[in-house]
Amino acid sequence: MSFLLEPDAYTLLKGYDIPVPDFKLIKREEEINGVTKEMNFPIVMKIVSPDIIHKTDAGGVKVGIKTEKEARIAYQEIIFEAKKYNKEAQIYGVITYPMIQDGIETIIGIGKDPEFGKFIMFGLGGIYVEVFKDVSFRLVPLNIQEVKEMVSEIKGNVLLNRYRGKNPKNFDALVDIIFKCSKFAYENKRLNSMDLNPVIVGENDAVVVDARIELKEK
Repeated sequence: MSFLLEPDAYTLLKGYDIPVPDFKLIKREEEINGVTKEMNFPIVMKIVSPDIIHKTDAGGVKVGIKTEKEARIAYQEIIFEAKKYNKEAQIYGVITYPMIQDGIETIIGIGKDPEFGKFIMFGLGGIYVEVFKDVSFRLVPLNIQEVKEMVSEIKGNVLLNRYRGKNPKNFDALVDIIFKCSKFAYENKRLNSMDLNPVIVGENDAVVVDARIELKEK
């Protein structure tokens, strides 16, 4: 089995019309000025290495970066921490993209049961999935109605609706992503597992902002 690097995972998801950030890969510090000029601050920066799967544990994630100077400092710190975490790690660079500042974090996962085959999981993302374990499961593939039922049956779906004065989130955009993930999982025979966490659901859209995809070797 092999895990895709985050830029490659995003590219694969884009092939199924699954929305991902407008990302750039910075391979050298000298590239930061040109990249940040193309983006709206604040931005996110994350290490890209096949030897560092859990980026946060390695100090390889920086968020809320507001200026080019902060981006340079963040780049230096990310590379330094990554090398300290694993001095043998291959480092391909740092991925960056505009930070999404408002929305509900959800999670979409793909797994494989030895008896029943591939399944899809949905729930609230971030720490919520670990604390509340409020998730739903279905075998793939799903139709749109099955996806809607899947989303609606978790207790936390109230957060997607108009809640305590906050505007409702884009339910249809979330349903569309889950439907396309189901199609992707069903059609891609090499896909072993996938963890999209978080998928941020806002008032206007929903976007995957972290992707971990595991493929079978050819």
